[in-house]
Amino acid sequence: MKDRKPTSFDIAYRAGVSQATVSRALSDSPLVNEETKQRIKEIARELNYKVDKNARNLRSQKTKTIALLLNEDHGTGDSLINPFFLSMVASIIRASANQNYDLLISFQQFSDDWHADYEDANRADGIIFLGYGDYTTYVKKLTHLDEQNAHYITWGPVLPGQPGVSIGCDNFNGARQAVEHLISLGHRRIAFVGGISDGSPEFKRRYEGYCRALEEAGIEVDLQLQIDAETSEDSGYQAALRLRERKINFDAVLGASDLIAIGVMKAFEEQGLNIPDDIAIMGFDDIPMSAYTYPPLSTVQQNTKLAGELLVENLLRLMENETVTSFLIPAQLVVRGSCGGSRQAK
Repeated sequence: MKDRKPTSFDIAYRAGVSQATVSRALSDSPLVNEETKQRIKEIARELNYKVDKNARNLRSQKTKTIALLLNEDHGTGDSLINPFFLSMVASIIRASANQNYDLLISFQQFSDDWHADYEDANRADGIIFLGYGDYTTYVKKLTHLDEQNAHYITWGPVLPGQPGVSIGCDNFNGARQAVEHLISLGHRRIAFVGGISDGSPEFKRRYEGYCRALEEAGIEVDLQLQIDAETSEDSGYQAALRLRERKINFDAVLGASDLIAIGVMKAFEEQGLNIPDDIAIMGFDDIPMSAYTYPPLSTVQQNTKLAGELLVENLLRLMENETVTSFLIPAQLVVRGSCGGSRQAK
């Protein structure tokens, strides 16, 4: 038939080998010697033969697909996705492609049984989680995955006794470094804007790092200088207004995320305060827009490129039943205009 697609049997006939040898050669099996392998690949190119990935995966019982599940976070606005995760998603896509894996992206909140939806349904060989909403609820679902021997890895906090494997940012030392920088500029009354409940363990660790830096500098932690906020500009904006209503002195703010810090900046600017001369602002995440605020936002950078690569690499190791342990990636301080220059201690 004129338009018939070439098959592995056509290659086998021309190469004078079995169809099984063709399959092994095209998958770079060490069972086929290099000369035969190259001859088979050359014939495949001449015939414009394309490997049927679905058939190959069916035989191997592998989908060659990773499921990337994002938490639907209503706090981030209509986009539903925290912009911090967007650059990490790009890194995960590249890392998956480099490992010859496809990526299936979906929202995780829409299901109560992730394992059944992806691994059991043969839609993916493993799962990467980004975001978690309320961590106390999220942990219960991860525990269920452990009971099913699912292959998964999460980006998030690394806590004692938590289920599965998690890779995350060193939130404690990242925030500690940020506050130490503010203190070095002469600031003594530093506010922390962000929730610190058990449902937000990453923000809680940032607050603990904030407290440690103050204590080490001999500055008493004032509970009135902490105010809750979710990860959104509006939440940061409203929190800044509530902080001002407390009628307490403060000369700097550490936002638990860049989105929060950007909302804080907007609220203070509308009230006629100059940043950084009246109040210095520091964020956390280093999302792309933080470099384009006015003034540009000082922040703590999480290495999303490295994070995406490590998530894929370690998930593949888990899928091969290798031992993988949770660990933290160091954060890096990025100083921009929102902190200003050095100043005298008050």
